[in-house]
Amino acid sequence: MRILVTGVAGFIGFHLSRKLLGDGYDVVGMDNLNAYYEVRLKNDRLAILKKRAGFRFHVLDLADRQGVAVLFKAERPEVVVHLAAQAGVRYSLENPHAYVDSNLAGFVNILEGCRHNAVKHLVYASSSSVYGANTAMPFSVHHNVDHPISLYAATKKANELMAHTYAALYKLPCTGLRFFTVYGPWGRPDMALFLFTKAILEGRPIDVYNEGRMRRDFTYIDDIIEGVVRVMSRIPSGSPEWTGNNPDPASSFAPYRLFNIGNNQPVELMDFIAALEEHLGRKAQMRLLPMQPGDVPETYADVSDLMAEVGFKPSTSIREGIGRFVAWYREYYKK
Repeated sequence: MRILVTGVAGFIGFHLSRKLLGDGYDVVGMDNLNAYYEVRLKNDRLAILKKRAGFRFHVLDLADRQGVAVLFKAERPEVVVHLAAQAGVRYSLENPHAYVDSNLAGFVNILEGCRHNAVKHLVYASSSSVYGANTAMPFSVHHNVDHPISLYAATKKANELMAHTYAALYKLPCTGLRFFTVYGPWGRPDMALFLFTKAILEGRPIDVYNEGRMRRDFTYIDDIIEGVVRVMSRIPSGSPEWTGNNPDPASSFAPYRLFNIGNNQPVELMDFIAALEEHLGRKAQMRLLPMQPGDVPETYADVSDLMAEVGFKPSTSIREGIGRFVAWYREYYKK
């Protein structure tokens, strides 16, 4: 099977592609290698993938409508896992147009590529950020999510709506995955674990928002990848039980599904920092700051639908996951 992975040089795209190649799939990778964070990390991930048989890579921007159309026509993927996006909640306050170009216009280009090339299943990355102002815990895919509090979250919610439209109009099977705070080796340098580790090792204070009164459903990368791989092979069909009188946001009459992938065990931010201090063997200097615009105090994933559909839920403990990250970080950066 030939699988197109967009954002292949990114954190999740790299790990997924390495897993798929190891399982014998052909992987076509696409990435624009932008400088949102250090390109060296992206190139080093790519270098590992390029050593594997069955991997081909295209430097291409999602917003390049013609380029994306040509890629689909040339490669003819059977399954598309769309992970490329302009990431980051806080950056969306500074550069909103980047999110429109990549996450909206770019997503239409992917949908059109799937529609015109008989793709059997589109699996795409959504985000826990779509829950926005919701406070009912745990967050469920059956909850209404019409109150995003960042443009990034709004674009991810829009992706879910756009995917449903294509599922309904063109019978394109689409599955959206709401990821909850993914971390692990080869992670993103703009995420808390990476920023905290770097600062602590350099003897600098770490910025702790909402004065540490935060809880996150931190999800280890291997658990994310296992969930994605299992969902890939479970192509959705319309639900005969779905009704417009009481519409379920997580399913449809069309071939469309949504799932949370989260650890289902929220961790206090201060406990997260304590686990990191333990593995680094150093204490953190903390700069306690107020809540940032667009951020939320807590995330907590209900993964019962994922468990029921594919028989899996994440289980890696925060202590184990942070230990693996720290070991990778020290080796990669020679710290």
